[in-house]
Amino acid sequence: MSSLTAKKINGRTYWYLRESAWVDGKSKIVKTRYLGTAEEVAAKLGEGSSGLDLIPGAPVYDFGAVVALFSLAERLRIVELIDKHVPKRSKGAPSVGTYLLLAALNRAVAARSKAQLGAWFERTALARLMRLSAKQLTSQRFWDNMDRVSETAIVAIERELSTQLIRDFDLGRRCLFYDATNFFSYIDSFNVRNTLAQRGKSKEGRDNLRIVGLALLVTGDFEIPLFHYLYPGNHNDPTSFRSVVMELVDRYRQLVQSAEGITLVLDKGNNTEDALQALGDAYHVVGSLVPGHHTELLSVPSTQFHRLDPLRFPVETTAFRTTKEVFGRPHTIVVTYNENLFEAQTKTLEREAAKRKLRLRNLQVAVRRARRKGTKGKRRSAAGVRKAADGILHGRHMKDLFVVNVTEDKKGPALRFRFDQHAYDKLKSTLLGKTILFTDNSDWSDEDIVAAYRGQHHVEKAFRQMKDVRYVSFRPAHHWTDQKLMVHAFTCVLALLLCSLLRRELAQKGVHMSVREMLGTLGSINEVHVALSAGRGRPRVKRTHSKLEPQAERLFQELQLGHYLAS
Repeated sequence: MSSLTAKKINGRTYWYLRESAWVDGKSKIVKTRYLGTAEEVAAKLGEGSSGLDLIPGAPVYDFGAVVALFSLAERLRIVELIDKHVPKRSKGAPSVGTYLLLAALNRAVAARSKAQLGAWFERTALARLMRLSAKQLTSQRFWDNMDRVSETAIVAIERELSTQLIRDFDLGRRCLFYDATNFFSYIDSFNVRNTLAQRGKSKEGRDNLRIVGLALLVTGDFEIPLFHYLYPGNHNDPTSFRSVVMELVDRYRQLVQSAEGITLVLDKGNNTEDALQALGDAYHVVGSLVPGHHTELLSVPSTQFHRLDPLRFPVETTAFRTTKEVFGRPHTIVVTYNENLFEAQTKTLEREAAKRKLRLRNLQVAVRRARRKGTKGKRRSAAGVRKAADGILHGRHMKDLFVVNVTEDKKGPALRFRFDQHAYDKLKSTLLGKTILFTDNSDWSDEDIVAAYRGQHHVEKAFRQMKDVRYVSFRPAHHWTDQKLMVHAFTCVLALLLCSLLRRELAQKGVHMSVREMLGTLGSINEVHVALSAGRGRPRVKRTHSKLEPQAERLFQELQLGHYLAS
């Protein structure tokens, strides 16, 4: 709440703008802004002014994005839900749910370290909407509250929240999408207390850093996360998938409410026979197979493929359907061929082959130079040359496309190589452009199976959003213990959930935007506190918003944000 206060100091009157909020059950002043003396205020108004005039220098606060997400969190009763499973520390103090919601809102719009959250909070409209003061937002206060949140509590909160979302928002559940990724961290290599951040294969190429893995289960209905799992960075995708199968089976009972069945869509990196058999009693499955393991399917002639419905697949896609036993039971198999995929894979393969050819040629020149008499330096061995050539050809299909021959005589090793055009032509005629899908939905059409698998982009989009440096950013993670990393991951997934749900609600109102576009547009809406004066008496303060562009004006109206200026 804003108010103007006059102070008399040495007989002179000075005006101040004060912000008050409820703290520990009492109204306290949380921010004070000096406006000036009566003469200074009069000078700002100008001589001869009439009516209500604006005093320059009005405070401006971030409003649109934080308030829209805060409003949604209020409707979901996020704070109450968290507090139900994690009671607060002491009477009168802000609850754990309040701290975690604030952390999620910050992650959504402007990720800061816990030490910087207080300063950020004071610059937002949240300072008057949440019962907090900046003094309560020290990093130590946050860590103390995060310490109270156990892994068991996180699972319970997420389960109840997912049930609520399905019940109240009627989320589409015909297909759910599961996948995993990892995030690099800057946790010290010698920190032995952390077991989640480990050396592993970074999907962003940062193998020099410790990484943590994150698995998500999202809806095809605007990528809303229903389940997440944080796992050690040195676990591969199949290992992490085995770890979550039983939780996914337990979640099925709450996810399937009023639905006839749910199909889980998986990337081929998650294929394991034991995990798929465990899932089979709950979910239907659509996934893809490693093509190299099913060469007989790649050899099916194109004459046996048929065109998929052009209305659903404008880019020509053909398919061949059969049945085959995979992962211990019979499945429907659909092999697809897509011309766009073929062209993209061909260009990629030719680009990589050209790079390898150049590097092999440079190695060949170096080996020839070493064979000359009088060449200085350590003499190369045939084994060393062969190892260098193998390193150059590291990568998918490269060793199949090049024939390398290393010989040795009294002058030393010699290297010859050639590009195998026959192998390349065979690769193009059998593998490139093709995808092998499997499912136990034997009653689905080919079009339904292919469309379901292509929906995997939903979870990929969720991961891209969490790797965005501006909005809903997982990094940087300013924590180094396992427990705090788990809480950090939970707040990041909660931020993604709020943003995805808000985007879904706008789409239902006819406003279609990405999360980045939505938060950027809402972020342009600021709250402005103006002091109005009629030239005499105490000025009064009015809350208003900054000038709105047409798109921001529409979001302001559709989300009824004006309510939070009047309150």
